[in-house]
Amino acid sequence: MELQQQNPSILMLPWLAQGHISPYLQLAKKLSARNFIIYFCSTPINLDSIRKIGNVQVESSSIQLIDLHLPSSPRLPPHHHTTRSLPPHLFPFLIPAFDAAKPNFSNILSTLKPNLVIYDFLQPWAAAAANEQDVESVMFLTTGAAGISSAVRYFKNPNMEHSIQEVELNKYLLQWFGGTENGVRNKDRFLECLERSSNMVLINTSRMIEAHELFISKEDMEEIAMGLELSKICFIWAVRFQGGENTALLGGFSKRFEERGLMVQRWVPQAKILGHSSIGGFVSHCGWNSTLEGIINGVPIIAMPMKNDQPFNAKVVTELGVGIKVPRENGKLKSGEIARIINEVIE
Repeated sequence: MELQQQNPSILMLPWLAQGHISPYLQLAKKLSARNFIIYFCSTPINLDSIRKIGNVQVESSSIQLIDLHLPSSPRLPPHHHTTRSLPPHLFPFLIPAFDAAKPNFSNILSTLKPNLVIYDFLQPWAAAAANEQDVESVMFLTTGAAGISSAVRYFKNPNMEHSIQEVELNKYLLQWFGGTENGVRNKDRFLECLERSSNMVLINTSRMIEAHELFISKEDMEEIAMGLELSKICFIWAVRFQGGENTALLGGFSKRFEERGLMVQRWVPQAKILGHSSIGGFVSHCGWNSTLEGIINGVPIIAMPMKNDQPFNAKVVTELGVGIKVPRENGKLKSGEIARIINEVIE
C-alpha cells in the first residue's frame, strides 16, 4: 500500500506590525499557490484583522492562521499585542513580551512539525527554537535591499565610505535599529537573525506588495494639507492618526477640500488606486512596499521619507528617476515646497 505524500509545510512568523504582516501574507499566498502548506503565525489581535478583511485563501486548507499567545500583563494586555494603534509609551514592552512567547512558539513547532520556518528581523529566538527541533529557518526581510545592505555594511565596517553622509547614516540607523530590549540591542538582534538564517536571506521585491504603518505629526499633517491646497490638484488622502480617530482635525481638512479632495480614515486598496489611469502622482513616505507599488504601477513618487529605511528608499527613487524628494527645512516639511514638487511631478 502506498503512503500518501503530504505537501511540504512552512511556518511563518512576521514582526507584529502591519507593514511586516502584509508582505508575509503575500508571500504566503504565492507559496501556497506552489502547493506548500502555510501556517501563518501571529498574535490573535493581528490574525483577527486578517479574518475581518476577508483575505482570500486564508483559513483554507493551504493557509492556516495559528494564534501565538504572548504573556499578558496589566501594562500590555492582549489587545496591545500589535504595533497598530499602540501608544508610544508601550512600545518598549512589546519586544520583551514577544521574546517571552518563545516557549509557546516551540510548542507550536513541535505540534505542527513544519519543514521550514520563515521569520522576521527582530526575533532570533524563532530561528533558535527551530534549530532546537532540527527545522531549517530563513529570515525574510520586508524592507528594500539598499537600506539593509547599507545597514549591514555600516554595522560591520563603520569606518568605510558610505553612499550618504555618515551623520545622516548614523541618525537613520539609530532610528531603525536603536534601542535595547531585554538586555539585547536591536542591532544585535538583527545581526543574529542574519547569522542564523540558513544559507540565504529572502528580500521583499517587486513581486511582493502592500502596506506600511507609520504616523506623521500634526504639524507635518497640516503642512501637507496646505501643500495640497496650494497645488490645486485633485487627490485621495488616506489619513491615520496615532491612537485612533481625530474627528475634529479630519473634519476641518475635509471641509476645506470637499470640492476636489477625498479624505478617508481607514484602510484603502492602495495598489488598486495607483493602477487607475487618472492617478498622476503618489505622495509617499517611501516605505518599501509603497515604493514598489508606485514603481510597478508607473506612478511618479513625491517622496517624503520619515525614518527607518525610508531615506534609503527615497534615495533609490530619486536616483532611478522615478520620483522627486520634497526638501525639508530644519527637518520640517513646508507647504510651499510640497505644492511645488507636486506640481512639478504632475505637470
